[in-house]
Amino acid sequence: MIPRYSRPEMTAIWSPETKFKIWYEIEAYASDAQAEIGVIPKASAEAVWKAKDVEFDVARIDEIEAVTKHDVIAFLTHLAEHIGPEEARFVHQGMTSSDVLDTTLNIQLVRATDILLADMDRLLAALKTRAFEHKDTVRIGRSHGIHAEPTTMGLTFARFYAEMERGRQRLVHARAEIATGAISGAVGTFANIDPFVEEYVCEKLGLTPSRSRPRLSRATVTRCSSPRSASSPRRWKTSRSRSATCSAPRSSKPRNISRPAKRVRRRCRTSATPS
Repeated sequence: MIPRYSRPEMTAIWSPETKFKIWYEIEAYASDAQAEIGVIPKASAEAVWKAKDVEFDVARIDEIEAVTKHDVIAFLTHLAEHIGPEEARFVHQGMTSSDVLDTTLNIQLVRATDILLADMDRLLAALKTRAFEHKDTVRIGRSHGIHAEPTTMGLTFARFYAEMERGRQRLVHARAEIATGAISGAVGTFANIDPFVEEYVCEKLGLTPSRSRPRLSRATVTRCSSPRSASSPRRWKTSRSRSATCSAPRSSKPRNISRPAKRVRRRCRTSATPS
């Protein structure tokens, strides 16, 4: 993120330090769950929490990754440096890298969305205040790009409020869609890890278990980062007859076009009208 255009609380969510802290929490909760069902020793799970106050060294993790060529292995190696190699023996048992990476990204998106929702609440409150404040403030209305009947600034602010409230609802729905986690092992089959681990980790992190384990889809990320594009109504509409006219095949020789074909093209250029 570009520092001069970013707020500290938003930048912090996407910093490497925060990312590794979330990685650690996922691994620690997963170890707790594995210990609870008897897969790993409880002492090993408890030992993982010795690093709960550690600030993970990003430079050191990068240094290890330069050797291992694997980001998650580099992090786990660095974790073992803090809690001990024997205590770290069962960390990541039955898991795969995407269990950590995808779930972390979802957590970051949820936290970022919460910041935006809080901002939208403040904006809605301000718009509501202005709507009542200017309910009798007369201004000229506009239609077709020119002056029209009088209206009020209060009504204008009320319309802004209604539009922003709809946008907030879309963002809330996008947050619910993205707030999922997946701890299901290699290729998502749960072959090497009990589904209880996913349920346990998601409950601790405020997520919903994904049940199935596809990687985080591009469409889901797009939905969260731009919820308007996923649900906004089309701004332009065409009648059925005009749409049919525009689907007429064009002549392969535009220079020798006939008069009827010219009329078809002229109608196509004017077929889309504002709703």
